[in-house]
Amino acid sequence: MKTTDAELVDRCGRGEAGAFEELYRLHASRVYNLACRFTGSQVEGEDLLQDVFVQVFKKLGSFKGESALGTWIYRLATNVCLDHLRSREGKARLVSDQLEGEGEMPVRRDTRPMRADRLDLERAIASLPLGYRAAFVLHDVEGFEHHEVATMLGIAEGTSKSQVHKARLRIREYLAGATRDAAGPRRA
Repeated sequence: MKTTDAELVDRCGRGEAGAFEELYRLHASRVYNLACRFTGSQVEGEDLLQDVFVQVFKKLGSFKGESALGTWIYRLATNVCLDHLRSREGKARLVSDQLEGEGEMPVRRDTRPMRADRLDLERAIASLPLGYRAAFVLHDVEGFEHHEVATMLGIAEGTSKSQVHKARLRIREYLAGATRDAAGPRRA
């Protein structure tokens, strides 16, 4: 017999043995996949998975049942991932600002041919600006409707549509470049 959201939250609130573990088992894989897609890294995905469930544990008492428990956890996970990415991008900007003026950093060019594949798609998604990436992952990968994406990200529905559209264009450009690179130099 399947436990309802309210029953599971109640059992967690009472500290019932195994209740939080059950909640974790029900939702961890989806949260992990979301975190990996946002960050482009399995290691960061694992770290964020733990961060999300620490937040779930702390905030479970605030769950009101206005949406499905999975939706509430997913929204919380999205916020944790976005906060992480904003923090990471801020740190990267700080380091890059500090390095300016210290000479050009050498750029490694990988000369091995690449073919467009899943790895290229993951890289293309990871290269998107944060807003585009969030809207794209939630809409095109996770299957949320634009009004749901807008609610989760705190943006207008039209902004969600625009960001997904722009993300798709950038991904196509990225993949077209990866495919060209894989083909090697053109012969005259």
